[in-house]
Amino acid sequence: MLFAIDIGNTNTVLGLYRDRQLLHDWRITTDKSRTVDEYAVVIHDLFALAQVRFDQVEDVIISCVVPPVLVTFESLCRRYFKHVPLVVEADTRTGMPICYDHPSEVGADRVVNGVAAYERYHRALIIVDFGTATTFDYICAQGNYQGGAIAPGIGIAAEALHQRASKLPRVDIVRPPHVIGKNTVSSMQAGIFYGYVGLVDGIVERMKAECGEDPLVIATGGLAPLVAESSTTIDEVSADLTLEGLRIIHERHRLGFDRSPVR
Repeated sequence: MLFAIDIGNTNTVLGLYRDRQLLHDWRITTDKSRTVDEYAVVIHDLFALAQVRFDQVEDVIISCVVPPVLVTFESLCRRYFKHVPLVVEADTRTGMPICYDHPSEVGADRVVNGVAAYERYHRALIIVDFGTATTFDYICAQGNYQGGAIAPGIGIAAEALHQRASKLPRVDIVRPPHVIGKNTVSSMQAGIFYGYVGLVDGIVERMKAECGEDPLVIATGGLAPLVAESSTTIDEVSADLTLEGLRIIHERHRLGFDRSPVR
């Protein structure tokens, strides 16, 4: 089995594949203070629930935007899985040319998402990833990563409002029934949620106008289903996009494809 690991700033997503089938997936909190052994215990318990043993893992692939945690997971893979993981980095051959001023600046998760989406649809795409930051990535019809936009995530926006305004409480991120709130909590929820939907639709519409194509808009990440319900621009939601991209990149490396480098 292939163990795919996507380490984000807030959450780490784990997936187990047998060939091209995703058997199990989990989402855990990314914690820079956790040791190798602590992460191993968490993963061991998740595997046990799925009746999977560490020695059934034949290979590991990782994408990461948190360098200290990457070091921890690399050590974990060597100690507990007895494998040196394939880490998606700036010079990793992914099959997707990166048309960016400094290709090494593009987060591994953004490239991995692009690989998965283009492999699935083979057309122009805009990928909206709702993570700690919300990223917007444009893939042209030829399959090249052309660039994108980065905005504060909806969670960051909500937390900043609570921290910087003395009388405003911390609120859950939900879709409120009305834009015109009748109390402080519902007013905050309306402003955060519908304001964010407007941000997403506004950026996507501007990207469409600028690129001159008619891209399919794919949303991924934890809050993608919630925002997509009210968005007028999101066409589809794909929860497993990053894991699927990791699987594809691993398969290409295993088969020895000579594909275009990231730069």
